[in-house]
Amino acid sequence: MELRHLRYFLAVAEELHFGRAARRLRIASPSLSQQIKALERDLQAQLFERDRRSVVLTSIGMAVLPAVQALIEQADRLHLTAVGLSDSQPLRLGYANWLPADLSQQTAGVAPVYVDSWVLPSHIQAARVASGGIDLAICWLQTPDLDAYGLKACPIRAERLVAVSNGANSSAVDIRDLVVLVDADACGWLSWNRYAEQLAAAKGAEIVRITDGGICGPMFFHHVRRLGRPVLKSPIDGINAVPPDLVQRPILPPEPFWTWSLVWRGTDQNGRLHAVIDVLRASSAPLDLATAWVPLNDLYRLRGSVSFSKDT
Repeated sequence: MELRHLRYFLAVAEELHFGRAARRLRIASPSLSQQIKALERDLQAQLFERDRRSVVLTSIGMAVLPAVQALIEQADRLHLTAVGLSDSQPLRLGYANWLPADLSQQTAGVAPVYVDSWVLPSHIQAARVASGGIDLAICWLQTPDLDAYGLKACPIRAERLVAVSNGANSSAVDIRDLVVLVDADACGWLSWNRYAEQLAAAKGAEIVRITDGGICGPMFFHHVRRLGRPVLKSPIDGINAVPPDLVQRPILPPEPFWTWSLVWRGTDQNGRLHAVIDVLRASSAPLDLATAWVPLNDLYRLRGSVSFSKDT
């Protein structure tokens, strides 16, 4: 049994979905399933009960989960200690889906930054920042979330969202003709569900509720084919190419944008942390809200400083 097997177990235990856990770990879903089976053989115990529609922890899985969480946290702390940069411990950064491709180059001359290996939903990363588990996170939050968690934030990227539909028609879609998917997993898809519901309420897109995690991946494309309508593509699905029988289509203004923000504890006065914030903030530029749409409670809509990455 290796530490990576315990990380795999923890990811599946937190997601209760092999597909989402595999995307979070950036490995193939069949490989993850095989690794979990290998761990169960090593332990001579079944950790999950799974069928084609659900994954749940067994009583043994629930019993060992706290110990696995504690062990992985200890291993991460050990790693940070081993990195040992004398007085300059690395800043710990978590993320939900997107990281700047040149993060290490941007921060190299400012402060060491350790990117946490746990890719978790935005609200969980925000809670980890608030509790001191990590120093920074790149995630999607809204202004009430900042107050609830005691955090501050600055925008570093916004992604222009597109639709996917059947056929070969690649013309722009009216936002009112869009379908937006909302998943029954209110924890794993909390941020996307909130965004989709607010878009539908503000601009008239139609909500279709699903229960299979098909916000992204192959099941998303299945829903596009099934519905026969343009469906809004989430930013989390950026690694999956559109199949040849489907087409990606732009959206007429106001175009929906998904924003990523850098968040930190409001009480943190660490000078190196604020230097990193300044460096990452410098990579953003204004977003024209006359032609772009973000929710009313998007972090910087109310402050008039919504920004997007220059490489968008």
